[in-house]
Amino acid sequence: MKATVLGAGPAGLYFAILLKKADPTHEVTVIERNAPDATFGWGVVFSEETLGALRDADYESYVEITDTFARWDAIDITYRGRLIRSRGHAFSAIARKQLLRILQERCTRLGVELRFGEEVSDFESLDGDLLVAADGVNSAVRRSRPEVFGSSVRPQGCKYIWFGTDLVFDAFRFIFAQTEHGMLQVHGYPFDENLSTFIVECPEETWRKAGLDTASEAESIAFCEELFAEQLHGHRLFSNRSQWLDFSRVRNRSWHDGRIVLLGDAAHTAHFTIGSGTKLAMEDSIALATAFSRHGDTESALVEYERARQPIVDKFQQAAADSADYFTRVGHHAHLEPLQFAVNLLTRSGRIGYTKLGVRDPDLTRVVDARFAGGPGARFGPPPMLAPLTLGKTVLPNRIVDADGAGLVLSEFVAVSPSGRITPGTPVGIEKPPTDALAGIRLGHSGPRGATRSPEHGVDIALPPGEQWPLLAASSVPYGPMSPAPKAMDADDFARVREEFAAAAARAAEAGFDLLELDCAHGRLLASFLSPLTNRREDPYGDDRLRFPLEVVRAVRAQWPGERPLAVRLTVTDWARRGLTLDDGIVAAKAMHEAGVDLIHVAAGQGVAETRPEYRRGFLTAISDRVRNEARVPTLVGGHLTTLDEVNTVLAAGRADLCLPVLASSPLEAV
Repeated sequence: MKATVLGAGPAGLYFAILLKKADPTHEVTVIERNAPDATFGWGVVFSEETLGALRDADYESYVEITDTFARWDAIDITYRGRLIRSRGHAFSAIARKQLLRILQERCTRLGVELRFGEEVSDFESLDGDLLVAADGVNSAVRRSRPEVFGSSVRPQGCKYIWFGTDLVFDAFRFIFAQTEHGMLQVHGYPFDENLSTFIVECPEETWRKAGLDTASEAESIAFCEELFAEQLHGHRLFSNRSQWLDFSRVRNRSWHDGRIVLLGDAAHTAHFTIGSGTKLAMEDSIALATAFSRHGDTESALVEYERARQPIVDKFQQAAADSADYFTRVGHHAHLEPLQFAVNLLTRSGRIGYTKLGVRDPDLTRVVDARFAGGPGARFGPPPMLAPLTLGKTVLPNRIVDADGAGLVLSEFVAVSPSGRITPGTPVGIEKPPTDALAGIRLGHSGPRGATRSPEHGVDIALPPGEQWPLLAASSVPYGPMSPAPKAMDADDFARVREEFAAAAARAAEAGFDLLELDCAHGRLLASFLSPLTNRREDPYGDDRLRFPLEVVRAVRAQWPGERPLAVRLTVTDWARRGLTLDDGIVAAKAMHEAGVDLIHVAAGQGVAETRPEYRRGFLTAISDRVRNEARVPTLVGGHLTTLDEVNTVLAAGRADLCLPVLASSPLEAV
């Protein structure tokens, strides 16, 4: 085979090594526009898992790389004047220049032709069987045919600047500094005996307010040295053409076209806050070389490479997106107690859960358990899911909802009136069920999603015309294409429905329920007022879409005993074009909390038939995190939480206060 590799970064060089090593008769050429020692950035981090893959792929370069490693097992978090250390995290790092030198020398020994300082303007003219585009984030090859590759390149995360420092850290270091402009944070780690990487990042709004958008390189260094002087201990920051940047998230629907294949950052990127860019690039190289060792023709090899790598990369890109988004909003977590802040940070991307954190650092999770259950000074405690929660004057014995042994059992949807039923079988009567747990009741009005057949016949299937009852909504907008049109509510309807909710709340209080939840989600009556897709009124109830739901909240609060908690099941985003956004939902949650609501049960989507849900395990967790920490209101979250580890992670990190898991058996029995 005759193969040409464009780009002499880690991905291109490592693929050249593996291809030449597999068959010395291959003609392999690497072409790089820059000089051999030209590189950007400072250190490269590897995990133990990645090192195993490098060892198995090419032991000779593996030995050279690992011989120069800086190694550590701790993560330090500096926050609100406290330093919190978490141990058990195995990291290794190497200077990027050193890594490139090792790979270049290994290529030379194997007979790979390296051509530096050569610009290729017409790569189509390069002959050979294979053209590997390893030319980075700004790949000229990818940009030459974006429609073929299905390319998407967009900014992700905060503004950031990449420095080095002569302060040698002994751990991976997160430093958070609150300023009058907003929060800035540092990602720092050692990579040799003399230097560490020192990345500073902040949201764009903070960056502009601090004047960093117009700062020179020297001014940026001076600003950061002064801000983090206490942590730098008199050491300096160094620049390597350092400037404030936007991270580019690269995605491609297809990674190959004929004899051309994308590799590493040319095919995909993962935000630097999870430290996996070089790892993914070099693992791409292993997968591509392996595919060629298994297949004699180029097309089959490229198809196998793409099918093997895309699912893995997609998973990392999702974790990286969650991590990047976390750091854009980390200022909203500034109210968290330092220990909970640390757990939220360590579990931000979903790759580390509470159980894994406990395996790595049992002392840390022991302290977290004790503080979560007993507050400052406590030495021992149960897992977060078994800690009590006080809502108003009601104490829930644990944080689980709707499971055997749960602290709270929540009823199915109960209609406030016969005309508010979803199906003919929707309960209207209020009777507290026999249970040892605290009992909550969910009251609601079906609105435009009423008068349907029972779910076993299908979702939102309308009853025959003769069996339907009149429907109400914010506007006369049918829920689905086959749904009957509801009546847009008038003044009489507003008064009657408010009274129906208030009367039902009084009956629930008399029945002895411990918690009342209003259903303002998934396209029901109250939810229909929140979304611009379903509320098209041109009156005060359209100008202020929160007006009627808040009127109902206040009417119910007046009838519901003040010592018992009031919850609202709230759709906080429509997941639909031009619909209710999460920012809108957070505003709604805050307004309801101010109106007397003690708990927000977070829901999303299903407000309109054309919703585009983003379902996955724990799909509501990040949304609940934002609602809880931006609206400053306790939250209940479900969203396919399927393990006790997921529940404990959500609670310990302060992403919710109660969880509604989907478990095969009682969580208490499992404990």
